[in-house]
Amino acid sequence: MSRRSLLRALGAGAAGATLAGCGVPAAFVEPGDRAGHDSSATDPTLHFANWPLYIDTDDEDESKRPTLDAFSKRTGISVTYTEEINDNDEFFGKISPALMNHQQTGRDLIVISDWMAARFVRLGWVQEMDRAKQPNVAKYLDPQLRTPAFDEGRRHSVPWQSGITGIAYNRKKLGREIRSTGDLWADDLRGRVTLLSGLDESFALLMQGNGVDITRWTADDFHTMCEQVEKRVRSKHIRRFTGNDYIKDLATGDVLACQAYSGDVIQLQADNPDIEFVVPEEGAELWAESLMIPNLARHKRNAEKLVDHYYEPEVAAELAAWVNYVCPVPAARDVLASAKDEETAALAEDPLIFPDDAMRERLAIARDITSEERMDFAKKWNGIVGL
Repeated sequence: MSRRSLLRALGAGAAGATLAGCGVPAAFVEPGDRAGHDSSATDPTLHFANWPLYIDTDDEDESKRPTLDAFSKRTGISVTYTEEINDNDEFFGKISPALMNHQQTGRDLIVISDWMAARFVRLGWVQEMDRAKQPNVAKYLDPQLRTPAFDEGRRHSVPWQSGITGIAYNRKKLGREIRSTGDLWADDLRGRVTLLSGLDESFALLMQGNGVDITRWTADDFHTMCEQVEKRVRSKHIRRFTGNDYIKDLATGDVLACQAYSGDVIQLQADNPDIEFVVPEEGAELWAESLMIPNLARHKRNAEKLVDHYYEPEVAAELAAWVNYVCPVPAARDVLASAKDEETAALAEDPLIFPDDAMRERLAIARDITSEERMDFAKKWNGIVGL
């Protein structure tokens, strides 16, 4: 299942509603109640929960993770690494009972998409990290990712990897370029376009196509976008709404253009150089999936050390070369550029891993959907999508 997996049923709206129903008291945790006893000094371990296929593995032994093994060798900290996060909402449902009841989750470090991370921050379910003990994060974190609206100063979160939601298309089969989101609605693409089905994955790019500043979009902007999509569904211009199965549709030629994630397209291009990824002229969404330390984590200091380890440019470069998403450590580019292997060195010039200045000017981090907006917006969107 995709790391950027999608909302189902009412998605995040349903998950949020669970907290308000069944007589459950307010779930917010006050700052003074978030820290637990930190056993890091006497217990050199930590539990790290991540998505599948989201860390480098050894070519000859997939059970080995070189960057993680290097951390353990250098620090003496043993890491229990689990690939248990298959869906943001599913994982929310798994650990929310413990967090709302002021109990340990059994995890010291988790990776969730920033739209879900926003909810954890609002609920007070994650701890602030000590940046004084994370010099690499302080020095090397991509400036464009430092100040998301949901977490001022990135005090509670640190990007694990980043990416772009833009447009992918088969230039050879289409026979022309796509430069803007509006190009998706040309007559020759009727029935050959797909959009992402998840609300949080979809809305920003579509609003940008309308010229909206997604850092401060409004309810009117949302409803205008929904009306446009509804119209294109009725006219059968939009073939369907997808999860990551758009990859298959694009590879087979059933679809000529679609909403897509930059990291997926790098993999597609390896097999089909006719596939292109576009950051539209009007802009595209820059997103991240971030590391967070849950309340009452038993090994907070060890977790902070691991986060900082992945912000060493050499380590970040090794991870970027494997996962092929936008690297949140721009300094890793020089490390890759100096690699003796030509294929590895070429990654330093890939704008989908290290966006150039021209591309960055068209990237923006969307304002999060608030808890007050979410249920109604999810219901509206999922009604259009058919979830």
